[in-house]
Amino acid sequence: MTVSESTIRQAVGELSIPPFGVIEQVWETDPIPPEGVAEVAASEVETLDLSSVPAGGTIAVGAGSRGIANLPEIVRGVVEELADRGYEPFVFPAMGSHGGATAEGQREKLATLGVTEESVGCTIRATMEVVTIGETPERGAPVYVDAHAADADAIVPINRIKPHTDFSGAVESGLSKMLVIGMGKQRGAKMAHDWAVDWSLRNMLPEITGQLLSELPVAGGIAIVEDEHDETGRIEGVPPDGFLDREEELLDLAWERMPKLPFSELDILVVDRLGKDVSGQGMDTNVTGRRHYTINEPEPETADIKRIYTRGFTEKTKGNAMGMGQADIVHQDILRGLDWSKSLINAITASTVRGVRLPPVVENDRAGVLATLGTIGPVAESQSRVLRVTDTMRLSRCYASPPLVEAARDRDGLRVVTEPEEVSFDDDGDFVAPSPGR
Repeated sequence: MTVSESTIRQAVGELSIPPFGVIEQVWETDPIPPEGVAEVAASEVETLDLSSVPAGGTIAVGAGSRGIANLPEIVRGVVEELADRGYEPFVFPAMGSHGGATAEGQREKLATLGVTEESVGCTIRATMEVVTIGETPERGAPVYVDAHAADADAIVPINRIKPHTDFSGAVESGLSKMLVIGMGKQRGAKMAHDWAVDWSLRNMLPEITGQLLSELPVAGGIAIVEDEHDETGRIEGVPPDGFLDREEELLDLAWERMPKLPFSELDILVVDRLGKDVSGQGMDTNVTGRRHYTINEPEPETADIKRIYTRGFTEKTKGNAMGMGQADIVHQDILRGLDWSKSLINAITASTVRGVRLPPVVENDRAGVLATLGTIGPVAESQSRVLRVTDTMRLSRCYASPPLVEAARDRDGLRVVTEPEEVSFDDDGDFVAPSPGR
């Protein structure tokens, strides 16, 4: 059920929405030029251990479901270099249960990210079939591997290194997680998250990664670190014996370069869109500071935000609403675009079912902002600290209420782009101004 604006107005009384200006975070970055990304990725193939791969041997290149900048170009560069060296590379989806836990859904997921057979220059072999390569020594947890990858002469995962939304440890999102969870398909992902309830992913990933490296022909991986603008900052080949140690070092770099909110204390955060291509939790908990509802994992200790209003989905998430439970109020576009099947399958696999709880739904943006303003305590509208962002990955430019605009004037690394103006709404009561972007 959707709550009308008139009902919200009746509940909150005579509230007015503060004006918004635009502020920008100024970051110094030195990304790899997009036209050079494929060449850099190809050059990093030199770090891979291909000594045991026979001439013409098959090499399984793992690609995931995240919205990684220049992903098709990176994959193509690796594939072309492997083919030039006389091998037969193929791409396989290494994304756990994403894509609705079907082979065709995972193939389509790669296509939405630009990874197709035409764009990367090799076949894509998608399956949900897995093989069991053994059990963990102490707990006896089964270890699953994508059937196509297990049958290849070598395996090369390609993934971005970044802080995870559900746990913290020496390694988080990256090559190791792709091996354990992504390459394990739905059964492997479900196994990992089930056991993590007692074992913790921060302990599990290094142990199972070591087991996989010892039992499978993993030739190494291609690690990616993005900068604050979500551009490709580093591409690095990581040999098998450096997986855990080097990944830990790259994670430190990723933390430094990760975009963050310009203010750690807010009354209201308006998020224009959530999506799996933005974060595994739809909205990155390392940015929002909200609970990720993962049992036996510490909660994030970052931003302090009283209320979050979420407006819609990214196109690429295809209705997967993982993480919408972080929001306090959502626009009816969330309800309209919600794919309960994809969302629940993802939540069950990750053992975070609270993350897909549907918050109260309002009919338009005006109702959403008024509902949140009416629940932040005795704060005058003129003093409310309200920030509107595109998503939790694109945080360079933000709409900000007057107190935040004033605070930005005195902060290094922030600049005021436009002065606050009255917020305009269309005939449906939704924002006229587009997403702040960048």
